[in-house]
Amino acid sequence: MLALQILIDGFAISALYALGAVGFTLLFGVSGVLNLSHGAIVVVAALIGWAAASILGTYLGNLVGVLAALAAAYATYFAVVRPIQRSPAIPREETEIFVLTGTLLWSIMIQVGAAWWFTDNPVTIRPLIAGVVNIVGVRTPANEVMIAVLCWVVIGLLWLLVNRTRAGRALLAAAINPRGLVLLGFELDSIYLLVWTIYGVLAGIAGVLLASFLGVGTNNIGQLTASAFSIVVMGGLGSVSGSLVAAFVVGYLETLTAYLVAPTLRPVPALLLLVLVVYVRPQGLLGRR
Repeated sequence: MLALQILIDGFAISALYALGAVGFTLLFGVSGVLNLSHGAIVVVAALIGWAAASILGTYLGNLVGVLAALAAAYATYFAVVRPIQRSPAIPREETEIFVLTGTLLWSIMIQVGAAWWFTDNPVTIRPLIAGVVNIVGVRTPANEVMIAVLCWVVIGLLWLLVNRTRAGRALLAAAINPRGLVLLGFELDSIYLLVWTIYGVLAGIAGVLLASFLGVGTNNIGQLTASAFSIVVMGGLGSVSGSLVAAFVVGYLETLTAYLVAPTLRPVPALLLLVLVVYVRPQGLLGRR
């Protein structure tokens, strides 16, 4: 029975990780930005969604949380990333390290500000749906099943956007050959704004769903960023399919650790596996570079 419980819970948390990691991966693949404020943006969605839900109700509160994450993503891009990328004082070959440093400091600022404005204790948003379902003899909250389904619906919609629309094909082209895209008449600024928009929405949805599932607080920011970074590097930088596979590896490793060892140690095995993958296969599971 415990094995089935781990299987079900692991699937739900892996779906959440996949949703967050896909946006992280898409952002890097298109714009080359490894956003170390990812966990902070996810937590912003959770905290503001939690606060808004107490006034507007669960569904409208969740929507406000997603919009807050989108605003935080825009602020990250316009206040941190783009000024660094356009600064004439920063050598071109050092831009990436400055972006990493800038987003990390931005994450710390968000963490301190959110803890002061809201709370540093974990918050939980009311379940999207109430009740319990029986899955192969295991009583599982209906909300957990709903969260897993929603995550895969959103990932499916993202796939349709990227592969079946003109804007999505432009994103793919920007990831492969941005200079060629410019020659075809596209503006990279609009492409980057689009990918940051998609990223913000995905991070926001992941944040409010995570708060509805496990609860989340400002102290989880570092862990959430580390999990997303582990998934993206393990799957292969820029590889969406690799991130999906890695999300399930990390999700199940963390779930097994939480159930069989201790919840406080849940991120440790995934980080150890990341070190092994980087040593044996630096390009990641499905990456090419």
